[in-house]
Amino acid sequence: MGDDLAAMLGEALRERGATIGTAESCTGGLIASTITDTAGSSAYMRGGVVAYDNDVKMRVLGVPEQTLIAHGAVSEQTAAAMARGVRALLTVDYALSVTGIAGPGGGTASKPVGLTYIGLAGADDLMVVARHVWAGDRVENKVASVRAALELALKHLRQQADG
Repeated sequence: MGDDLAAMLGEALRERGATIGTAESCTGGLIASTITDTAGSSAYMRGGVVAYDNDVKMRVLGVPEQTLIAHGAVSEQTAAAMARGVRALLTVDYALSVTGIAGPGGGTASKPVGLTYIGLAGADDLMVVARHVWAGDRVENKVASVRAALELALKHLRQQADG
């Protein structure tokens, strides 16, 4: 799935002495599971929150109710708030978030099945949100989201190392 990516991300985090945590909705903990498939991941993986329900997004991650009302659970704004919230909750250097519509149902014309937002929060007000629309079935969409999340974090860490 993303085992090589998870190992590369883990090495990049370990080299920097950095930590990571996750806030997941549509992936149901699969990003955290993939990260922890790498032996020694306890050196950098602090934990994760599966915030499938909006109430959990608000109460645990601090996503403002107004954000959910104005933009919906599947939005750039919610992904950003989830990443910021879990970063603060777990006191990690980096936080990945994901919210989306895995399918097969739940899509609309403006938010189709497969629509996913992946957020990355970090120090110095780092906030990156990537929008994807996957075309697979439910499991394929979840796996694609995991890969994209790991790639996003790894790309950022590599850019920091180069810059």
